[in-house]
Amino acid sequence: MTYAGFKILHPATGIENCASGFVTHSPSESVPKIAVVQSGDDLEAEWPARRSLGAVPNLIVTAGNILEVYVVRVQEDDARSSQPSADPRSSGGVMDGIRGARLELVCHYRLHGNVESMAILSVGGDDQSKKRDSIVLAFRDAKISVLEYDDAAHGLRTSSMHCFEGPEWRYLKRGRESFDRGPLVKADPLGRCGGVLLYGLQMIILKAAQAGQGLVGEDELAGVGSNVSVRVESSYIIDLRDLDMKHVKDFTFIHGYIEPVMVILQEKEPSWAGRIPWKHSTCMISAISISTALKQHPPLIWSAANLPYDAYKLVPVPPPIGGVLVICANSIHYHSQESVSCALVLNGFYVQSESSSEMLKSNFSVELDAAHAAWLSYDAILTTKTGELLLLTLVYDGRVVQRLDLMKSKASVLTSGIATIGNSFFFLGSRLGDSLLVQYSHGPSIMTSSHAKDEGADIEGDGSLGKPLRRSSSDVLQDVASGEELSLYSTAPNSSESAQKISYAVRDSLINIGPLKDFSYGYRINADLNATGITKQSNYELVCCSGHGKNGAVCVLQQSIRPESITQVELPGCKGIWTVYHKSSRGHTTDPSKITTEDDEYHAYLIISMESRTMVLETADDLGEVTERVDYYVQGSTIAAGNLFGRRRVVQIYGCGARILDGSYMTQELNFVVQNSEPASNSDSFTVSFVSIADPYVLVKMVDGSIQLLVGDPSTCTMSVNVPPIATSNEPISACTLYHDKGPEPWLRKTSTDAWLSSGVAEAVDGNDGLYQFQGDIYCLICYVSGRLDIYEVPSFRCVFSVDNFISGKTHVVDKHIWAPSWNLHKIKNKNLEETTGQQRKEPAQSMRITELAMYRWPSQYSRPFLFAILNDGTMLCYHAYLYEGAEGANKVEDGLSPHDSVDLSGAGTSRLRNLRFLRVAIDTMTREEPSDVVSGPRMTIFTNVGGYQGFFLTGSRPAWVFVSRERLRVHPQRCDGPIVAFTNLHNVNCNHGLIYVTSQGLLKICQLPTAFSYDNYWPVQKVPLKATPHQIAYFAEKNLYPLILSVPVVKPLNQVLSSMIDQDIGYQMDRDKLTDDSDKTYTIDEFEVRIMEPEKSSGRWETRATIPMQNFEHALTLRVVTLLNTTTMENEVLLAIGTAYVQGEDVAARGRVLLYSIGKNTENPDNLVSEVYSKELKGAISALASLQGHLLIASGPKIILHKWTGAELNGVAFYDAPLHVVSMNIVKNFVLLGDIHKSIYFLNWKEQGAQLTMLSKDFGSLDCYATEFLIDGTQLSMVVSDDQKNIQIFYYAPKSPESWKGQKLLSRAEFHAGAHVMKFWRLQMPPNASDRTPASVASEKSNRFALLFCTLDGSIGCVAALDELTFRRLQTLQRKLVDAIPHVCGLNPRSFRQFHSNGKVHRPGPDNMIDCELLSEYEMMSLEEQLDIAHQIGTTRAQILLNLTDLSHGTSFL
Repeated sequence: MTYAGFKILHPATGIENCASGFVTHSPSESVPKIAVVQSGDDLEAEWPARRSLGAVPNLIVTAGNILEVYVVRVQEDDARSSQPSADPRSSGGVMDGIRGARLELVCHYRLHGNVESMAILSVGGDDQSKKRDSIVLAFRDAKISVLEYDDAAHGLRTSSMHCFEGPEWRYLKRGRESFDRGPLVKADPLGRCGGVLLYGLQMIILKAAQAGQGLVGEDELAGVGSNVSVRVESSYIIDLRDLDMKHVKDFTFIHGYIEPVMVILQEKEPSWAGRIPWKHSTCMISAISISTALKQHPPLIWSAANLPYDAYKLVPVPPPIGGVLVICANSIHYHSQESVSCALVLNGFYVQSESSSEMLKSNFSVELDAAHAAWLSYDAILTTKTGELLLLTLVYDGRVVQRLDLMKSKASVLTSGIATIGNSFFFLGSRLGDSLLVQYSHGPSIMTSSHAKDEGADIEGDGSLGKPLRRSSSDVLQDVASGEELSLYSTAPNSSESAQKISYAVRDSLINIGPLKDFSYGYRINADLNATGITKQSNYELVCCSGHGKNGAVCVLQQSIRPESITQVELPGCKGIWTVYHKSSRGHTTDPSKITTEDDEYHAYLIISMESRTMVLETADDLGEVTERVDYYVQGSTIAAGNLFGRRRVVQIYGCGARILDGSYMTQELNFVVQNSEPASNSDSFTVSFVSIADPYVLVKMVDGSIQLLVGDPSTCTMSVNVPPIATSNEPISACTLYHDKGPEPWLRKTSTDAWLSSGVAEAVDGNDGLYQFQGDIYCLICYVSGRLDIYEVPSFRCVFSVDNFISGKTHVVDKHIWAPSWNLHKIKNKNLEETTGQQRKEPAQSMRITELAMYRWPSQYSRPFLFAILNDGTMLCYHAYLYEGAEGANKVEDGLSPHDSVDLSGAGTSRLRNLRFLRVAIDTMTREEPSDVVSGPRMTIFTNVGGYQGFFLTGSRPAWVFVSRERLRVHPQRCDGPIVAFTNLHNVNCNHGLIYVTSQGLLKICQLPTAFSYDNYWPVQKVPLKATPHQIAYFAEKNLYPLILSVPVVKPLNQVLSSMIDQDIGYQMDRDKLTDDSDKTYTIDEFEVRIMEPEKSSGRWETRATIPMQNFEHALTLRVVTLLNTTTMENEVLLAIGTAYVQGEDVAARGRVLLYSIGKNTENPDNLVSEVYSKELKGAISALASLQGHLLIASGPKIILHKWTGAELNGVAFYDAPLHVVSMNIVKNFVLLGDIHKSIYFLNWKEQGAQLTMLSKDFGSLDCYATEFLIDGTQLSMVVSDDQKNIQIFYYAPKSPESWKGQKLLSRAEFHAGAHVMKFWRLQMPPNASDRTPASVASEKSNRFALLFCTLDGSIGCVAALDELTFRRLQTLQRKLVDAIPHVCGLNPRSFRQFHSNGKVHRPGPDNMIDCELLSEYEMMSLEEQLDIAHQIGTTRAQILLNLTDLSHGTSFL
């Protein structure tokens, strides 16, 4: 019996819903309340109170089951900030006083359900409102969750849930089981109610609570600083059948009424394209008034009939005009209660009804099916299916709309949604390309004259992306985003009143790799062919077909980073490396402009610590050893080195002392104080074990756990040894670090209650002579063996923040002297309860301790500090600091604390960091060390610029990069060199912002990050724009080539298309006279080609090596690289096989061609890479190809024919009749797995002796297959299939089982709801785990264990991995516990999400043999006590569970 695990490796990126609203801040606070007092000449000033910009709301996006909330950070043009900015998006030209804007992540959630639709329940048009908006999410079949932002927890919380599923609500379905779409949610513009359309004709009204009523008056909201979000008080149902509604297509709430008014678009009698001459005006709209107080049958206010059959969308028109726009495929209509309706015809396909008067026509032809709309002030912006932006102007007089004007803007991405953000930005969300944040501006004089040179860059939309310091994500798509894209200058006058210019500038973009239709698994350019084990996995990359139309691209994805090597040397026995700067004090005063560009300063020395000596190298043009000529301590190993006093001095710490150096000359030597009175012969007790440097302090931790502080004097550049007052206490210290709160406005000061007092006091700034500027505060973080974490001010060592049991890894960390809110008290009670119960399971917790601490704030205007801690079992805790000003009443509760705390309180006055809180952030399991491998030295090395990125590097047995971008952590492992001992960054002439690391084998490598990739994604990604839709891709390993099928949409005149169809098929008769009538109509057809691409070794750019065009109306459906046995020469040939179909409408019989090409065999003409070997036309479309033991298996329509290859032609040897249409074929040995478009899967066997293809077994259910593959676990073979309902099923062949009807029926082994359309499976062998200490027999079973990598249409990548029974049973029990043990976002149940979705068809439930690793990953985010408790309940240990999860993570690391 095979057991499996379902794991998402790369979450979804294709944005399906986007909206804007004041979620994290209300309109009256124009930014989240980080902005406090600021000094006048502050270069990093927060936003001042805006006049023109107004309040900027949040952006909320959903992609599959991912929900993210962003805040828009606007960078204003400031004449004083003449220094080059660190942000690349800032150089896109200045518009309306704004230099740039970027999206910064507030919170990110993986939900147990796909978001069907989203609306923002807002407080409505009041800019001075203190209220915040809520997010309403709808999930299938009828689940609605309302979320609001909670300042105290710095995240979203569910304020209400509404479910209309289950037996008591079954009557709402009226006997139907399948519905063509999920629930649709819309909100009233004034936030009085929301509406949800369920089950086709049931309208749920969500009534919002009025102020001072219902849930709003809770105690927690009584505080001054608190902000109330809009909440839903109750919900009730309106059955639209009672209002005589049928076939509701859309609904919306409109502006300008005292009570909420809903307009519903419905179709009275359904019609379709073939019935248009007789029945074409079938739609109507009805406006009904919703009285939330009376909850009664709603009255009809007004209606409009005779709308076209292709009407599908309603767009409410903002005040003062009011009314509603009805968007149809070929026309736009405006209706309201007061005004005369008006319409605009968009193209020649519009059918005019006889009774209606002549309608206004647009001056260009466009089709508006699949359009999205939003309002920019008083113009509607529409996005079309071809990615064009159109501006629609309503020309009105008073409240009477006279006509509609439509004009073209330039192109953008193909959008799935559009949201206006405030009055200066809009966001284009896309499933098919990268999503864009765009700034817009009305009026002719947009650009400031001083930046006239930038105007060109702004028109291009992406001029900033030439060679920025930090690469923005959109620069991967440079070609797509330049030129025509979003250079949206509308010069055509839109009406006599408003002949104005609207200009646009792309300010930021979110990378999307979906929809992934196919992928191939090939070697990287810089692969190391000698690698073995886990390092071998980083030789491969995924090359995916992604996007559509002009957003089509090839995405190159790598799970792990492989740096580009510049040089390497053997250096056995290396313990640590450091690079230091040296700034001579003379040169510093001459050019004060150098101060700002300290990021570009070159390193001066490289210090390498060996086991018994230290080497010093100069990092000038070449690395030359200068160990003999410098005063560094070189007789023993170095513990740490760094810069002090504004890079004017270098400090080197060794075992028992320190040296201060000015360049190569020593200026001071210090020996550490022996604290205890024992004789100095016991030298081990005061050797240094850990060092933390924060200019001008150095914190030193000794082996015995004591600490010492070196205090620097900036005026003399000397240091003195100081023993901190806390060092005298006997509590042993497990880890410590210094945190430098840099900048003119230190962040932590804002968290102190007397921030306005301390601001600008301890500033040792001597700015006039520019010699040395020390800005900011220094704090010391100390973690004790007991698990307590204290934060002290330096140098006074006054405790300003303290938290007990920090080691347990709670989700929120709060100062223990602050009264904890209810969610914390609950946990404290639980903890006390656990301590009193059974000690047997508490014992592992006693041995846990923190081995390393780090706290850092990366330089950026709005960044907040991160706190990292590594435990001795390899677990890593990551926390993000945030500011929470609790209610004033909270301070008075301090007296109620337990007696032993009151001693601290007397000294704790009001100057503690009272408003500081930490939120735990999830980090990948990949970084987890094996406990046995934990290295003695520090693992974290922080960098601010390596290849334009900032973050930190984790050394050890599982090294990883952690990049910090948009205030989120991006973890990318580095597996190519095995364990890494030491790491540092290097910036000099030959290595620009590069890195040095030392492997455990003793290799020192100098490298750079590959520049072609963007790292602000779940995996590093390189997008190669194609400007065409990619369909399938294959990999030709011998030459490292990728053949892929592309299609380009081409617009042709309709009569040309029809006449060419006549030419191609004589039997298809047609009146040639009719062709002349359609002279102005056009038709879009797809032209196909096969393009052969190759990544270049040197640059990493992708070049086209050859193209194979298809004939007119010929679609390439499949391509495979096949190995065929040439029966003439008896040699194997590797050929490219292509299967095509002629698509000419339903009147022409289907035909297709099989094409065989040889690649790179043409020696006479090397330019001609591919040459056609064979071509043959067959009946039916060629939908799938595969090579079976040297033969070619061809699926031609409903028939499967096996051919042998003679070298000149294909001859059929066997066939099998499939039911309808084969969509996929897979081969293992002589077994064939077929996937049919409607009839599920078939399992065949090929016998060479009798030349027979026989069916062994099949699935008797009906299933619309998308992809199929074999899964191998040891000696067991299973078949995996994905379907149109986003499920994955595993079947097996068991002829001896009685249920299988003597083997005729495939039995179900597992079934699972993936939540996304799986398009392709790829079988890969799982690498054996390091933790496998098993006998050889079991080991061989495990070595033949495979996983299936898959890609989906929403941009996610995952795998289905085979598991052994013991691991599966343990993790399945844990999974069942976690369903109840964790509070799930939106209140969604993971079990119901992962159940097989049959969409109303009869389905017999299969066994539950697949575990959900998405849910299991929550275990690591639980606190230590909860982890031990749950492990105890299921009869295992925490270490065993974590080992299984880590093994699974490493067993599925294929890239």
